[in-house]
Amino acid sequence: MITSEIFSPKLYEYLVEHSTPPASVLQELAAENERRHPDSVIMQISPEQGRFMTLLAQLSHTRDIIEIGTFTGYSSLCLALGIPDDGTILTCDINEEWASMARRYWEKAGVAHKITSRIGPAVDTLRALPRDPMFDMAFIDADKQSYIDYWNEIVPRVRPGGLILADNTLYAGEVIDPTKTSDAVQGIRGFNDHALADERVELVLLSVGDGLTLARKKN
Repeated sequence: MITSEIFSPKLYEYLVEHSTPPASVLQELAAENERRHPDSVIMQISPEQGRFMTLLAQLSHTRDIIEIGTFTGYSSLCLALGIPDDGTILTCDINEEWASMARRYWEKAGVAHKITSRIGPAVDTLRALPRDPMFDMAFIDADKQSYIDYWNEIVPRVRPGGLILADNTLYAGEVIDPTKTSDAVQGIRGFNDHALADERVELVLLSVGDGLTLARKKN
């Protein structure tokens, strides 16, 4: 099961028990991920993070979203459930097998008409878009080494007052361990410093899931 990193098992169980449970279609998707992708299921966001993102989309009256890194569609489904019926989500991933599974669950949830899936390097997809504000929210959850590249392409394309979320920004606590020097953890460290120094946004790093950075683009 995917959980928030910082909690003991008992405290995490209490947290889950006192949160609105995921929709049945999300529970089915999570269960299929456990069965079919046991070695990759860690890439799925935790249920409480999914609930948080749904509520955040609703509270911010988000309509148009871009997602970088989709896996089998759990996070995009959570976001789709939080935007209006005429809302849009552009998802970017490089794995057609995962995208196919995602589309099946988007259809099952009745939100497929909101979502467009692009297969290919996300940086290429981003650079092909007009460099104008067009999204109310962005979610970054792909290869950690490229987070700064994604950020640099996304910030200009987010509307003033819009939100940018970046996942795994605590990286299981390895960000503060100097003995951890993998490309991924160094990518996250560099990204965290880069985002904090960006005067176009104000942000907070939350202890949700594996660390979730929430930034607001200034007006």
